[in-house]
Amino acid sequence: MATLSLKNISKSYGQTQVLKDISLDIEDGEFVSLVGQSGCGKSTLLRILAGLEAQDSGDVFIGGVPVNDTAPKHRNIAMVFQDYALYPHMSVAENMAMPLIMARLPLHARLPLVRHLAPAHSRHRPGIDRDVAAVAKKLRIDHLLERRPAQLSGGQRQRVALGRALVRDPKIFLMDEPLSNLDAKLRVQVRREITELHASSGLTFVYVTHDQIEAMTMSSRVALMQNGSLLQVDRPNALYANPASIDVARFIGSPEINILAGTSKGGAVHLGGLAMQLSLAPAGGVPSGLVQIGIRPENIVLKDAPELAYPADNGPGISMGFHRHLVEDLGSEVLIHGRLSVQPDLDIRIRAQKSNGYGGGFLSHRQSFEIEINPANILLFDANGSRLSASPTRRMDTLMPAPKLAVEPMTADVS
Repeated sequence: MATLSLKNISKSYGQTQVLKDISLDIEDGEFVSLVGQSGCGKSTLLRILAGLEAQDSGDVFIGGVPVNDTAPKHRNIAMVFQDYALYPHMSVAENMAMPLIMARLPLHARLPLVRHLAPAHSRHRPGIDRDVAAVAKKLRIDHLLERRPAQLSGGQRQRVALGRALVRDPKIFLMDEPLSNLDAKLRVQVRREITELHASSGLTFVYVTHDQIEAMTMSSRVALMQNGSLLQVDRPNALYANPASIDVARFIGSPEINILAGTSKGGAVHLGGLAMQLSLAPAGGVPSGLVQIGIRPENIVLKDAPELAYPADNGPGISMGFHRHLVEDLGSEVLIHGRLSVQPDLDIRIRAQKSNGYGGGFLSHRQSFEIEINPANILLFDANGSRLSASPTRRMDTLMPAPKLAVEPMTADVS
């Protein structure tokens, strides 16, 4: 079993606390990504898992066994670093074979000048070469075994680093931002290869990244971190559909979710001059006071814009005025920036797919539009940023349905 458990892990450097009481369980064969902004503590947590750093408090378990005092080489963990860490003077085959040489050969059988005279070298070296060749073939780098790192592309170097880790036959893979040095095209390619490697190997993967696209597309679960704390751990789609807090909602999704300031009183949510009668199930209502209204850019419909296409479930709903400022053409879709008539001091983003007849002229000569928002797509948060009607549990075994919001006819707010 290659289950991983972190129990109440805390870590400080001097007066700076970088990890705050982190608890996380990872099942055998899972692909879990630790995602968050730079400096949130995700790489430190990974190094504690590997045994390269010691936590100040808390416990690490592998397969149910505590490993706090276990050396990194005895944890049966392989780690892939951001900078590849390949030996420049060695060939690909020699780089990949190094972990096996260190594990299977005694010291005298590893020395350059006398190793060929050692019986252990002749006994174990053919098996090492076979294991390296098998892993190289799986990663499609078997034709590169005689090259040195300087003769390889960035993607090839990353596959060599993966191969050097995989050849050890570890139970757990740890990866610390392994794609950050690759260009955009290579990132997509190697991302797919890592996903395929996980599917074919059945190993437990823990992957650190600041890129939400990597985390959302590769992982079975995502652990979102901020300032040394875990905000939410869940399936990728659940993080998007059911964020436990406004910080989660802002991090997951591109472009960032629109957050509008509103108030709740008398059972209605007030946005500028509009009052919306919303009932949230299962909470049974919206508490009075300040609220924050979250609307994702892809859930806003720009009406009377025949050049744009929207999913069928985006409307009908609440209508309000919108003044366009800027249009960004992203190829298959457009990103429209502007302001609402009910809250003109706040920038709003709308993301929409182009229709077949898109020519760009319609959006360029019109600035004033009416938009429509389906109330079922609204996310409500209280003044402190906690999700209203959403459970802030760190793990959900099944995807929670999005809160149901029923809207009554919208009326003008004259209070």
